[in-house]
Amino acid sequence: MSPRRPPRPLTPRRAYRRAVRDLDTVRARDPSVRSRTEALLHPAVLAIWSHRVAHRLHRRGLRRTARLCSVLARLATGGIEIHPGATIGRGFFIDHGAGVVIGETAVIGDDVTIFHQVTLGSVGWWHDRERGAGARRHPRVGNRVVIGANASLLGPITVGDDAVIGAQALVIDDVAGRARVLAPLARARTRTAATAPVPATRPVPPTAPALPRAAPTAPRSFPVW
Repeated sequence: MSPRRPPRPLTPRRAYRRAVRDLDTVRARDPSVRSRTEALLHPAVLAIWSHRVAHRLHRRGLRRTARLCSVLARLATGGIEIHPGATIGRGFFIDHGAGVVIGETAVIGDDVTIFHQVTLGSVGWWHDRERGAGARRHPRVGNRVVIGANASLLGPITVGDDAVIGAQALVIDDVAGRARVLAPLARARTRTAATAPVPATRPVPPTAPALPRAAPTAPRSFPVW
C-alpha cells in the first residue's frame, strides 16, 4: 500500500483525469453500468467525489464544513457514511453502497472494492480513550482488497494487499496479504420424523353430559260417548 502523502494541487486537468478514472472503474466492476453517463448516476461516484472534497477541507482545518459535506453525501447516496478524515486511494469502488461506514482514521489503498453494509470501524470509545489522542482507531486496508457484504473490520488492524474478506465476516485481527477470511456458510438440514414440527390441532370443546331420557308413558284411553 502506498504511504500517506500530502495532497497535490488539484488542477483542472488532474481533476478531469480522476473523474474519468472513477467512471471507468464503475463500468469495469459493475456489469449493469454500460456507459460513463450511466456511471454518473451510480451512488459510489457521488460518495467518492464528495469525500475527496470533504477530505481536502478536513486537512485544511475546515472540519465543520467537511462534516457538512459528508452528511449531505450520506443523505444523497442512501447511507454511505465516510468520515472526512479517512484516507482513500485511487480506483476505490463501492457496490450498492447502502449502510457503508468508514471511520476517521481508516486508510484504504488503491483499487479496493467493498460491498454494501461494510463497516471499517473502531472497537469502541472505551478502548479509544486508552489509545490517546491521534492514535489510529480504524483499519488499514491494502491495495486490491475485496470486502464482501455486511463484513465488519474493527480496530487498528491491517489487511494486506490482495486479501479477500468474505460476506458476514467479523475481523478483529490482522490479515496477511492474499489471505482469504470467510465466515461460516449456512447449512441445510433435512427434517426427519423426530424433528418435523407437529401440526397444530384445534382444541375440541368438551361435550355436555347426556341427559337421562324420560321413560315412555302409556297412551291415555278416553271414553267413547
